[in-house]
Amino acid sequence: MKLNLKKPLVIFDLETTGLDLVKDRVIQLSYIKVFPDGKEVRGDELINPEKTIPELVVQLTGITNEDVKDKPTFKQLASKLNDVFMGSDIAGYNSNNFDVPLLAEEFLRAGIDFDFSKCRLIDACAIFRKMERRNLAAAYKFYCGRKMEEDFEAHRADQDTEATYRVLMGELDKYAPGANEDPEKVLENDMDSLAEFSKTSDNVDFAGRIVWADVKGQRTEVFNFGKHKGLPVAEVLRFDPGYYSWILAGDFTYNTKQVLTRIRLREANK
Repeated sequence: MKLNLKKPLVIFDLETTGLDLVKDRVIQLSYIKVFPDGKEVRGDELINPEKTIPELVVQLTGITNEDVKDKPTFKQLASKLNDVFMGSDIAGYNSNNFDVPLLAEEFLRAGIDFDFSKCRLIDACAIFRKMERRNLAAAYKFYCGRKMEEDFEAHRADQDTEATYRVLMGELDKYAPGANEDPEKVLENDMDSLAEFSKTSDNVDFAGRIVWADVKGQRTEVFNFGKHKGLPVAEVLRFDPGYYSWILAGDFTYNTKQVLTRIRLREANK
C-alpha cells in the first residue's frame, strides 16, 4: 500500500546513551523520508554524544565510544537534520514517548527552535498497542509475517527504522477499510487520522509537566506537578510570575521551558 501523503513523512529512530531526556544524548539517528510522489530518501548518522557511552548501551547497540569519537556532534549536524525534518510529518516506534522528546531537546541544545506542534506525530507503537497491544519484534512478526532476527540486527537505529517502516505499511494494509470484519479495527490511510490515533496522552510538553484539561468547559493548559498542580498555566503566570523564572532556572527539559515560554508570550500579547 502506498502512503497517502500531502507532505513528506519522516520515519526515524534514535539510539542514545540512556533514557534521561535531560542528561542523555543521541549516538545514532536514522531516517527514511517518504515524499508524496513515493520517492524515498534514507539517512543514517552516527553522532558523537560528547560523553561516554555506558557499557550496557554498547552491548545493546554495538556502537562503541571508538565508533563515535571522530563523528560530528548533534550540534554540527543540527542544521542538516532540521532541513530533513522541516515541513514534514514525523513517525517512529514509541517515538511520541521518547524519540521525539529527545530529538526536541537535542535541537534546542543546538540552538534550533524546531516547532513540533506543526508536525503530525504518528507512532506505529501506539497504533500497535491499541490494535494488538505488544513490542517492535512482535509487531514485525504479526504484520510482516517474519521474525525480526531473520531480517535485521537487534538494537541498531537503521535496522529498527527499516522494520518500523514495514510495520507501519503492514498496519495500513491490515486495517484498511474493507479489509477487516471488525468495525473497530479500521485505520484510514491519512496522516491526520494516524496522528490522532497515535496520541497516548494529553501532554502539552513532551515530559508531561503541562497537560491539557477541561477547566470551566474550556480546553486549557494546566500544570501537572508541584504546588500549582491542576491550576491553569496562564492563571499561575499572572499571580505567581516567579514560578516561570524558577522553572527556567530548574532541571526541566528545554521543551518544557520552550512550551511555558510560548504560553507566557501568548498571554502577554492578549
